[in-house]
Amino acid sequence: MNLKTSKLLISLAISAALAPYHVFAVDNPKNDQITVTGNWLENTEDGEVVFNHPGARTVKNQQQIKESGSETIADALKGIPGVQVRESNGTGGSDVSLNVGVRGLTSRLSPRSTILLDGMPLAAAPYGQPQLSMSPLSLGSIEFIDVIRGGASVRYGPQNVGGVINFVTKPIPKDFSGGVSLQTQGAKTGGLKTLVDASVGGSKADDSAGAILLYSGLHGQGYRKSNDNTDIDDLILKTRYAITDNDELLANFHYYHAMSGMPGGLTQAQYNADPFQSTRPYDRFEGNRQDMSLKYKHEEDDKQFELMTWFSKSYRGSYIESDHKDKANERRLVSYPRHYTAYAIEPSYSQLFRFNDISHEVTVGYRYLNETADEKAYRSNWYQAGTQSSRPSTNDYYQHTSGGTEAHAIYLDDTIDVGNWTVIPGIRYENINIHLNDSFKNQNRSKRYSEPLPALAVIYHIDDEWKLFANASTSFGSLQYFQLNTKGVGNSPANGLSAEKAHNYEVGTKYDNTALSLEATLFYIDFDDQLLYVENTTGWTNLGATTHQGVELAARYNLSELSDKLDGISVYSTYTYTKAVSKKGDFAHKDLPFYSRQVFTAGSRYETGNWVWNLNTYAQSTQESPGTSSHYVTKPSADGRYGTIPGYMVWDARGEYHFGKSLSDLTLSAGIKNLFDQTYFTRSTDNNYGIYVGQPRTYYVQASVKF
Repeated sequence: MNLKTSKLLISLAISAALAPYHVFAVDNPKNDQITVTGNWLENTEDGEVVFNHPGARTVKNQQQIKESGSETIADALKGIPGVQVRESNGTGGSDVSLNVGVRGLTSRLSPRSTILLDGMPLAAAPYGQPQLSMSPLSLGSIEFIDVIRGGASVRYGPQNVGGVINFVTKPIPKDFSGGVSLQTQGAKTGGLKTLVDASVGGSKADDSAGAILLYSGLHGQGYRKSNDNTDIDDLILKTRYAITDNDELLANFHYYHAMSGMPGGLTQAQYNADPFQSTRPYDRFEGNRQDMSLKYKHEEDDKQFELMTWFSKSYRGSYIESDHKDKANERRLVSYPRHYTAYAIEPSYSQLFRFNDISHEVTVGYRYLNETADEKAYRSNWYQAGTQSSRPSTNDYYQHTSGGTEAHAIYLDDTIDVGNWTVIPGIRYENINIHLNDSFKNQNRSKRYSEPLPALAVIYHIDDEWKLFANASTSFGSLQYFQLNTKGVGNSPANGLSAEKAHNYEVGTKYDNTALSLEATLFYIDFDDQLLYVENTTGWTNLGATTHQGVELAARYNLSELSDKLDGISVYSTYTYTKAVSKKGDFAHKDLPFYSRQVFTAGSRYETGNWVWNLNTYAQSTQESPGTSSHYVTKPSADGRYGTIPGYMVWDARGEYHFGKSLSDLTLSAGIKNLFDQTYFTRSTDNNYGIYVGQPRTYYVQASVKF
C-alpha cells in the first residue's frame, strides 16, 4: 500500500471513528425531500448548503464585509480561516493586484487558488497566466465571498490546491430598487481614498425577466507619501430571462478599468529614515478587461442541466524601474504590455436517483477552454536615479513572446446519501496543450499533459446541528508561459521546472445551533514539486517537495443565550496554525517564504436600537524571506529583500447608526483601523524589491442609502 493511499484511508478512518455506533440510523437528519443540487457555487446565501459541504468552507456576507471597513478585495479576505493576505508589495504592489495564499501556499499574485467571479475565472489566462497581477474586480459589487478550502477540486480548476474562492455579485432584485454607498478613508500620511458603489435593477411583476446594473469604483491616494494613487472603475450588467418555469437564460456583461501607482520597496536605510516615502516615481500598473458570460439552465426536482460559456479579453501593463547590477544608483524603466484572451464552454448535467433509502446525485461535466497570450517588453536607456524630471521613454523593444493553451477537462462525481452518511467519490481528467513562442530567441516550446485527478469526500450527519467530514483530493497545475520561457536550451524548457502536483487531505467537524457555531479542520498538503518566482532575471526556481499541515478553528456565539441583558451582543474568533516547510535540500524542515505559522482574529458586535458597534483584532506571527541561495537568511539585508518579518497585532473599531426607512435607509458610520497605530511591514524580492510598510492608523467614514 503506498503512502498516498494510506493517508486517504487514515483520514476516512478517523472520520468513521468519531461517529456514533448508530451509523445506519433510520431517520436521516437532512431534509426528507431531497432535490437535485447541481451547481455547488449557487445558493451560498443558504446556510444549509454551506454547512453540508464535505470540507472546510467559509462564506463572508456583505454585512460582515462592510462592518470590517474593507475597501479592497484583499481587505475583505483577511481573517478567513486558512487564508493569508500579504500587504501590497513588489509587482503586486497596488490595489489592482491580489496577493492571497491558502494554508502556507505562496501568496504572491494568488496563483494557487481557483479564483472566480460568479463562477467565471478572474485570471486573464487560467492555465498559462493564473497570477492576479490584475484582479479585475472592485469590492462594492460583492454580496458574498465563498471560500472553499477543501472538497471542490473535482468540479473546479485548474490551480485548485489552494481551494476555490468565488466572489458572488449582488443578485437581481424582485422589485425595482437600488442603492448608493461610499467609504472614504485617510491616514496621517498620503491622502484620501474613496470606495463608491451604486446599483439599480428589478424584475417584471411575473418574475419572468430582470436586470441589475452594478458600479463600483475606488479612487484616491493611499498612505504612502507619493506614487500611491488608485483609479479603478468596475461596471457589471446582469440579466435574467425565464423561458419557462424550468428554463432560464442568464447573461452577464463586465467592464473593468484600472490605473495605479506602485510606490515600491525601500532599503533598510530608507525605511529607517522614512517608511512612508517612495523612491520609485515612475512605477505604475494599468489594465482593463471586458468579459461576458451566458448561461442556460434547465432545472427539475430530479435533474439539472447547465450550459455556460464565457469570453474575456484582458490587457495589463506595467512600468517598473530596474536597477543596474554593476553600477550603483543606475536605473532604467521597463514597460510590460500584455494581452490575453480566454474562451470556454462548459455543459454539465446532474441527475438524482433514488433506491429505497439510498439516493445518488450523479453529475457529469465537460469544459473546453482556449486562451491566448501576447507579451512584450520595452526599456529605456540607463540613467541616474533621481535625475529624470518626467517618465523616461521606453523605446527599446527587446522581448516578445506569444503563446496559447487548449485544455479539455472532464469531471464526474456521485453524491451518495445513505442513512446518516454522504459519500462523494469523483474524478477530474485534465488534458492540456500549452505552447510559447519567443520571437527574439527564435524558440518554440510546448508541453502536453494528461492527468486523472481522483477525489473522495465523506460527511457524517450526527444530527441537524453537528457534522463530521473528511476528504482527499489531487490537484494539478501545468507549466505556465513564463515558466516555459525560464532558462532551458533551445526549444526545451529548463529540466528543473516541472508541472506541479499536490495531494490534499482534510478531517474536520462543524457545529451550528444558530446561537453557537464551531468549526475545526485538520489539513495536510503534500506537494511533489512547488515552483517559486524569484524575479524577472532569475525567473522561477523549484522548491522541490513541500508539506503544508495545520489546524483551522472558528467560533461564533450570540451572548443573548446567556442573559437577556446581553441581547444584541455576539462574539467570534478564528485561529489557524500552519506549518509549511521544504522536505529536502538546504532549506529542509525550514519555513517556506512569506507565510505566518499562526494567525488569530477575534471580535465583537453589539446591536442596540439603531446602533451597531464593532471591535475587532487581527494578529499574525513572524514570516521569513530567506532568499534562494544555500544560506537561509534571517538577518535583515541592507537592500530590504531578505530577513525575518516580525509578527504584529492590530485593532479596529467602528460605530454605525441606521436612520430607518423614513430616510431611505440612510446609514452613517465611522471607524478606525489599526487603532493603536502598530508599525509593521512586509518584504518583496522581485523587481521593485524592498521593505513595504503596513497601513498606519486610518480613519474612515461610511454612508449608504437605498430606494
